[in-house]
Amino acid sequence: METKVSFRTSLKCSGCVARIKPAMDSLQDVAEWSVDLNAPEKVLSVTLKTGDKASVVKAVEELGYKIEEIK
Repeated sequence: METKVSFRTSLKCSGCVARIKPAMDSLQDVAEWSVDLNAPEKVLSVTLKTGDKASVVKAVEELGYKIEEIK
């Protein structure tokens, strides 16, 4: 069952989104993802196939960005 998760991030611009794109696209558990740069919290929305949130957090943090799940 797919799970939708939202994260607050430190992404600032389309360049930041382009930088995380290869990592996000390579995650096996991610069905789709998007970033709302107009939102104050720069929200990363992810649809996960199995709910592996840790892989998303690790991928974004390894690129030097802050990420925190919005509960």
